[in-house]
Amino acid sequence: MALQWIQGKIVRKHIWSDGLFTLGIHCPGVADFAPGQFLQVGLPQPDKHVHRPYSVASPHGEILEFFIVRVDDGELTPILWDAKVGETIDVSAKAAGSFTLKHVPPLSKLWLIGTGTGLAPYVAMLRAAEVWARFEQIILVHGVRHASDLAYTEEFHQLQAEKGAAFRFLQVTSRDQQPGHLHGRTTTRLLDGTLEAAAQSQIDPADTAVMLCGNPDMLNEMEHLLSERGLKRQKPKQPGQIIVERYW
Repeated sequence: MALQWIQGKIVRKHIWSDGLFTLGIHCPGVADFAPGQFLQVGLPQPDKHVHRPYSVASPHGEILEFFIVRVDDGELTPILWDAKVGETIDVSAKAAGSFTLKHVPPLSKLWLIGTGTGLAPYVAMLRAAEVWARFEQIILVHGVRHASDLAYTEEFHQLQAEKGAAFRFLQVTSRDQQPGHLHGRTTTRLLDGTLEAAAQSQIDPADTAVMLCGNPDMLNEMEHLLSERGLKRQKPKQPGQIIVERYW
């Protein structure tokens, strides 16, 4: 079935660092969706319509956010990087995807682990009411190479101040060593216990669900490490504590 497009307008653009940015698009016609789902974003070009899926970094509303990294040889992201506030852009009329809280079991703790722009669906979830009503404690882990790749830091620190022990926010940088950040790969910090110590929370299959989004190597290794703890991947006919979103 061909995609149905709605023409939106870029109303804000936040540049986190060179090549890393968030677009806010006014597009009130998009059908209701759950935080964690994705929409197609694109533009017509002389020979074809260029588009790709992006997890929405905001709950459903008239203004939708997309957290994007420029791929220099990509078809679309260099165009989006150059786009200006006020320009029009196409957004698919309906969202898709199953990386939502609907598929998370009713446990007391939820870990949200993402790398790079895999942070986007968690931004949407944490801005909505459902996640706070369902879980007693939420731990967000964002892994990147360099500190300049981090985003939404101020928002999450504010959330941590508001929620107290109910929310923990950890940033992990594999190349840089910065005060207040864990250093190394996210998987290494899980393996050596540093991640849980910093979160002041243990990952236990009896009370913990884990959502994973981002780099495929991280997803594979993290799922393996968690399976050694007794956690299982959520499947249609097999309930589990691990919910995975693969960006590529």
